[in-house]
Amino acid sequence: MDEKKLDVDKLAENFLQKCRSLPKIKVGVVFPSNEDSLGGAIEASHLGLIDPVFIGPKSRVQQVAKQMGVDVSNYQLIDSIDPEDAAKQAVQLAREGKVESLMKGNLHTDELMHAVIKKENGLRTSRRISHAFIMAIEKYHKPFIVTDAAINIAPDLMVKKDIVQNAIDLFHAFNKEVMPKVALLSAVETIHPEMTSTTDAACLAKMAERGQITGAIVDGPFAYDNVFSLHAAQTKNIHSSVIGEVDIFVVPNLEAGNILAKQLILIADAVSAGIILGAAVPIILTSRSDNIRSRIGSCAVAVMMVHAKKCREEMQ
Repeated sequence: MDEKKLDVDKLAENFLQKCRSLPKIKVGVVFPSNEDSLGGAIEASHLGLIDPVFIGPKSRVQQVAKQMGVDVSNYQLIDSIDPEDAAKQAVQLAREGKVESLMKGNLHTDELMHAVIKKENGLRTSRRISHAFIMAIEKYHKPFIVTDAAINIAPDLMVKKDIVQNAIDLFHAFNKEVMPKVALLSAVETIHPEMTSTTDAACLAKMAERGQITGAIVDGPFAYDNVFSLHAAQTKNIHSSVIGEVDIFVVPNLEAGNILAKQLILIADAVSAGIILGAAVPIILTSRSDNIRSRIGSCAVAVMMVHAKKCREEMQ
């Protein structure tokens, strides 16, 4: 609710400690040819989160490590000539079960995702691949997810269905006991035939009622202010169980999601982590401008996802 404040630093530290208590996961770090990408993976290793396998130009990685004053001789380093080859090799390692997750290094997202989404020898599943930001800000009383702000440019209804379900499954990797509340964002709360985001939101909410989307309470469309703020909703006489209690914000398109996430990070000082969902393994996706804290947080999310998947498989 509006009047509550969140101790973001304490929340992040508690989450990190919880993930550090789990076994390390093997992560293929794709093209770690600069200090940020290499340093983030090494720091996550030192914290006990991941066991990195570096896939990139061996001489360049060793040079960057030397400049940083770190020793990479104890890590597996697979020589790769360029980003395209590194991505291809990393995906193959994941297909063979030699790594449990992938991590984007100093390459463009498209270069990595091209190898991931290949119909043959890729990491596609029956689910559409999507991206999720896990975020926390002081002004909101609990962490939340923003999706999709990085992969699907203009998703149609059925793609949005997978985006929503991916985010719900991610939430349940952290909390199996709670039904997350999902807000489908638009510019208004009413159905407008010429505004596709409103009609899509109405369909998605009904799909959740009918069991085509499972594991969450889904409602929309909503304008952001009227679902984030209980006071704003009450002022406009808007009623829903998700208002002021949203766990997952689903944006209408990539532009809206990207702008929302970056505003939260740059203006609201959000702590964030980024992960790609819907592939055979979780893919740690951070911006090349992200700091070490964000990279470590993203690794921690991957650890939790891998652990949750193993628990599900053991129960089957």
